[in-house]
Amino acid sequence: MRHPHCQCDNAPMNTHASHDSIRAVQWHGDRLRLLDQRRLPAEEVWFDSTSAEHVTTAIRDLAVRGAPAIGIAAAWGVVLAARAGQDLPAALATLRAARPTAVNLMWALDRMNRRIAEGADTDALTREAQAIQDEDLAANRHMGELGAALIEPGSHVLTHCNTGSLATAGYGTALGVIRAGVASGHIEQVYAGETRPWQQGARLTMWELVRDGIPARLIADSAASHLLKDGKVKWVIVGADRIAANGDTANKIGTYQLAIAARHHGVKFMVVAPSTTVDMATAHGDDIEIELRDAAELLSMSGTRTVIEGADAWNPVFDVTPAALIDAIVTERGVILKPDETQMRTLFP
Repeated sequence: MRHPHCQCDNAPMNTHASHDSIRAVQWHGDRLRLLDQRRLPAEEVWFDSTSAEHVTTAIRDLAVRGAPAIGIAAAWGVVLAARAGQDLPAALATLRAARPTAVNLMWALDRMNRRIAEGADTDALTREAQAIQDEDLAANRHMGELGAALIEPGSHVLTHCNTGSLATAGYGTALGVIRAGVASGHIEQVYAGETRPWQQGARLTMWELVRDGIPARLIADSAASHLLKDGKVKWVIVGADRIAANGDTANKIGTYQLAIAARHHGVKFMVVAPSTTVDMATAHGDDIEIELRDAAELLSMSGTRTVIEGADAWNPVFDVTPAALIDAIVTERGVILKPDETQMRTLFP
């Protein structure tokens, strides 16, 4: 199945440093080339988005996903709109409505809109979008170093959803810490939860880890507490789609229960996200809008109905982990241990 309005083809991956070989969002001068994450791991299929509408569809349909990657793709969507001579406020509104929870989308569009208000031409908007992408990669590498330094050598860790190169400009947030930790010898074994219903852990995180030679094992989401019980896992490491001013964190559904299980078993819990994910205008987690998606995503598997006809489902995409359950928030600006509003406002005045 082809992505609407896009020309699809297979394309080789970029080759980079050890444990870092994937770049899923690529600007090609007049189009945005995206790796279709719905098709992984069975197929590595790329498609070209040539308009802001195409980019919006890719974000909404989860062909491109992960809070930083969504923001980056949206910035390039603005560039495509400018190149086509479209009404930019309308294009910004269309892109903004694609996903409601990830603050990076709003942040990137606000940044592009400021440049538009300053009279930026298409070339200047192109430079701004490229800067957003380059800054994210640099932030991820720095966060990887900061987060890995918190982990004892030889540790086992557990992660949830996909927070790697597929979800960012490259390297990743939580997976960036894992990449840096493996390279430094601080992480010996990685466990990844499957992450129902879209199976981002099973389909995407395991694809990244195996592809880049990182020792990894997949677990069922419901096996996490049993895994943490024996004490071998020292850290649960996750990303974030929005971090409130008090440190409460919205992330993929299932994160909250991992934080509860980690606290019960004495396992540390780390959130890794760029400063663009921090929303100091949102006081606490109760104020974060939680996206609800179609119940069919729970009632079917790969398009095949697995639940009796007539059944209904509740399908929130994210949950909120209270700051009290978080041991460390790692951003490119620094590390906050046992986060609260005072510490958050010190680092993000």
